Amino acid sequence: MRGRLMAALACALAFMLVASAAARSEPELSLTADGRTRTYTAVQLLARPDAVSVTVPSDVAYGGTATYRAVPVLNLLKEAGIPADAPIQIRALDGFVAQYPAGLFTQSGADGARAFVAIEPRHAPWPKLKGKSATAGPFYIVWQNPQAGRVSSEHWAYQVATIESTRDPVLRFPQIDLPEAVGADAPARRGLSVFIHNCLPCHRMNGGGESTIGPDLNLPMNPTEYFRPEALRALIRDPEAVRAWPERRMPGFGAATIPERDLDDLIAYLDAMRHRRR
Repeated sequence: MRGRLMAALACALAFMLVASAAARSEPELSLTADGRTRTYTAVQLLARPDAVSVTVPSDVAYGGTATYRAVPVLNLLKEAGIPADAPIQIRALDGFVAQYPAGLFTQSGADGARAFVAIEPRHAPWPKLKGKSATAGPFYIVWQNPQAGRVSSEHWAYQVATIESTRDPVLRFPQIDLPEAVGADAPARRGLSVFIHNCLPCHRMNGGGESTIGPDLNLPMNPTEYFRPEALRALIRDPEAVRAWPERRMPGFGAATIPERDLDDLIAYLDAMRHRRR
């Protein structure tokens, strides 16, 4: 009798350990506001009543048309107490840190840009990303009608780990800012906004920023100091056309993502910052 009891207890303990390990390995998405964090597992998100099938015609991570099971970002922000009309920061597992300007997620409606958290099912993993050993999962921010808003390719964050309420990047990282004398309509001032949305997710400026993917764009030198203007433009548009190596991670930014005027403004910002090292 005692042997059977001990065997039963051992089986129960083994089951608990397996269940605990499975729970720990289940992907989690954390949403944080005012020091409070709400966490969802992939299974919980997939089981939600607001989970829907979302088809995007121009998927940034994989290219072409893709369909995902996903939950509206606005619904999750509301549950977590994150103001949807405030600046939001999204961190990825690989060190990518995307900045979402105030109001970007509130452009809803039939004709507006709408964001979703796509969830990778464990039983049906997504394809590996081109040139990478991982997929875009476990969570991936995808957009419907992105052309209707200020949605950059950098706002299609994949391998997402956390979504958090934050402050404007210029307030958090004053070292990325320009002198007050630079007016709001100056090319360099407009270029600062282009930099925040397209470059800050991977790079820092004067040490300001949180990403660990790319190099600082002003320390120890600014790219305007070691690239000819035409080469710098080519690097931003198509990095592989300028320099290529196996570990290159920088994507190209076509005119649909950074129009010509915005590219002019971005280069004006970089050029201005080489005189403003901190």
